[in-house]
Amino acid sequence: MLATILHKPGDIRCEEIADPKILRPTDAIIKLSASCICGSDLWPYRGLQPADEPMHMGHEYCGIVVEVGAEVRTVRPGQFVVGSFCLSDNTCPHCRFGFQSSCEQREFMSGAQAPYARVPLADGTLVATAEVPPAELVPDLLAVSDVLGTGWYAADAAEVREGSTVVVVGDGAVGLMGVLAGKEMGAARIIAMSRHESRQKLAREFGATDIVAERGEEGIARIKELTKGVGADSVLECVGTGESFDQALACSRPGGTIGYVGVPHGVSFDGQKLFFGQKRMLGGPAPVRRFLPDLMDRVLKGRIKPGKVFDLKLPLAEVAEGYRAMDERRAIKVILEV
Repeated sequence: MLATILHKPGDIRCEEIADPKILRPTDAIIKLSASCICGSDLWPYRGLQPADEPMHMGHEYCGIVVEVGAEVRTVRPGQFVVGSFCLSDNTCPHCRFGFQSSCEQREFMSGAQAPYARVPLADGTLVATAEVPPAELVPDLLAVSDVLGTGWYAADAAEVREGSTVVVVGDGAVGLMGVLAGKEMGAARIIAMSRHESRQKLAREFGATDIVAERGEEGIARIKELTKGVGADSVLECVGTGESFDQALACSRPGGTIGYVGVPHGVSFDGQKLFFGQKRMLGGPAPVRRFLPDLMDRVLKGRIKPGKVFDLKLPLAEVAEGYRAMDERRAIKVILEV
């Protein structure tokens, strides 16, 4: 089959590899209904994350189960399933506490930018729908597997509540999903920090009430102006740079909460600022498995349409162009036809 392989920074190829096989009795093989490129895939693509050998790319997935290992009990061939990018047994103490992304058996999904994929820990990772959904819902269900689940976790970790004021730092796909999550959780005001017109438009569609294009001290001043000098109750940090973390900390009110889901690169903290700023912080890899049943239900009932975040569709064979488009910010998120 054809699959996406990163050989070195900037060198992404669609190549023939062997079809995946059951390696452990807890595995499942799925035929993907669609795949996509994640913003976090750009870190190794740009050379900002070490890659000592060719990498099989892709960790967002949904599709039809075609084979299961001897110990798999909760899914069966023929079912449509969605899974998390963090693989988990869903039974260990951390999983039971709702942090499946810190499972004692945790693995990270890979190889999903392909027609077929092996999913380890299938029982704890995959959630099946009652019936195979219509094709038009596939992009929305694909979004649930990572980008929506991560944006949702950012809002959950930031303690977004009914009537609260929320700031979203980052206008990539995860940030836009954070806007959608804030709206679903009942925030009264959602301020999206964005400098790009197409992303501003989608943020508005997902529920943003205000747009702030400024950055740095000007951006902080604008947030303070909009919040009458107080700052936001909840801040969603969806980028992972030192600048974005500084922005998030400065925009949060004393006693406010920051949910951080951007993979950090070059981030450090000033202990004095943290101490006297009195800000809560929670984040890390999103425990998407915790949210899967609820988010899938919202999609299947037509309550949310997270698939709108996909603004470029390409065949798998043109995956290199998809990476270039996202790297150059010509696309928010690329969906791949497999």
